[in-house]
Amino acid sequence: MSDEASAPRAPRTRRSATERLRQALSGLGEHHGQVLTHSENAWASITFAGTRHRVSILFAGDQAVAAGEQFVARLPEHEFAIPGQLVADASVVEVEHRLVPSPRLVVQCELLLLEDG
Repeated sequence: MSDEASAPRAPRTRRSATERLRQALSGLGEHHGQVLTHSENAWASITFAGTRHRVSILFAGDQAVAAGEQFVARLPEHEFAIPGQLVADASVVEVEHRLVPSPRLVVQCELLLLEDG
C-alpha cells in the first residue's frame, strides 16, 4: 500500500450559488471578462425567495471586446444551469464602450436568482 493511498483526502468544498453564477458568467464571456464589482441582495415575494445580483464586468482588448459584445447579445436569453437556483431574469442595464487609449467594454448586468426547490 502506498502512502498516497493512505493519505487523507482534502474535503471537497461546495461552491455557493454566487460562485457558480460568476463561473457561468465567465463562460458566457468566453473567459475574457474580469469581474470589477458584484453586489448581492436578498429578494423575496409572497411565493419566492432568492437574490438579486448586480455585476460589472470588464472586457479589455480587441478579442475580449468581441467576446463582450457576444456576452451582451446572449445574456438575456441564456439558459443558466446553477444547481438549486433558477435564473428568473438576466438583463444588461448599461454598456460602456471605449476605443481610446485601448479597446474596452464594461458591462453592467442584473440577475435575479430564485431558490429552486
